[in-house]
Amino acid sequence: MEDRQLAIDVNLKDLGANDWLGRVDDLCEDHGFFEQLGREHCAGFLEAGNYLLVTFENIQSIRENNIDAEPRGFAYARHDGWSHLSLFSFKESWFRDHHVYAFFDRLVDDGFFDDFERIIFHGAGGGASYAAAAYSVVAPGATVIALRPQATLDAEMAGWDPRYKFARKKNFNDRYGYAPEMIDGAERVFVAYDPIERLDACHAALFRKPHVTALPCALLGDDLDQAFDRMGIHDVLIKLAMDGALDRSRFLQLLRARRYDPTYVRALVRRLIVTGHPKSARLVCEYMIRRGHKAFFVDKYDELSPTEDI
Repeated sequence: MEDRQLAIDVNLKDLGANDWLGRVDDLCEDHGFFEQLGREHCAGFLEAGNYLLVTFENIQSIRENNIDAEPRGFAYARHDGWSHLSLFSFKESWFRDHHVYAFFDRLVDDGFFDDFERIIFHGAGGGASYAAAAYSVVAPGATVIALRPQATLDAEMAGWDPRYKFARKKNFNDRYGYAPEMIDGAERVFVAYDPIERLDACHAALFRKPHVTALPCALLGDDLDQAFDRMGIHDVLIKLAMDGALDRSRFLQLLRARRYDPTYVRALVRRLIVTGHPKSARLVCEYMIRRGHKAFFVDKYDELSPTEDI
């Protein structure tokens, strides 16, 4: 398969849900394939080159949180000549559906993944990130980028996590079930999480394989993909992973960009105050004010300023 950038006119902004899905369907059919997978999922493929990016995304999240309202992998097909397989969910499903199992079974039987030199499975957020890890088993030697993954929602394995009650009725014990076991065949696995988010950190700790690199991202919360996008490091991270050049040290270098992200710095100031470091919090506010970020930081700076005795 020769690498080629896809000259496609995406134009997915400001479309209603049905028109958006119809447009994605047309684009994928023109350059690969598009399939409905039961009532809750669908899959689209753009054929471009020898590198494959596999993503798991929720359609509503794409339309609401992505500036261009396009699946994450479309830009790589256009600009880098990567092929892109996108699994879409219509709601938060954790991709636990026998139609999805059957789809991946068929791809394996057809030798679909054998055609690619390098493969990344990418997911952001509990269900999508879980799925990226769980389904990576179909492509031994792949790289997994899992941003804030859950390991499982099985009550016996993760009864300590009270969240996502609506999804616990799904079966996490049949095929493609326990994500930390499904990554055994991967070459490299990167698990990003916020260690201050205790439950997320507990899930991340279950991915205990020698080829797993933990990427702690303190104070970035539960929307790591959006935080990485704001900082301009998400695209770099994915490209480094595809080139085999991503490691913990390189990631920490990229993460230094958070000092310029007001959302992160606001969280840092709050954390410093709560943990009893008001002077440090005031210095951070002063730094951000010098950079032109006055909202929030001016008020906090004034609150933290020492008062003189009269």
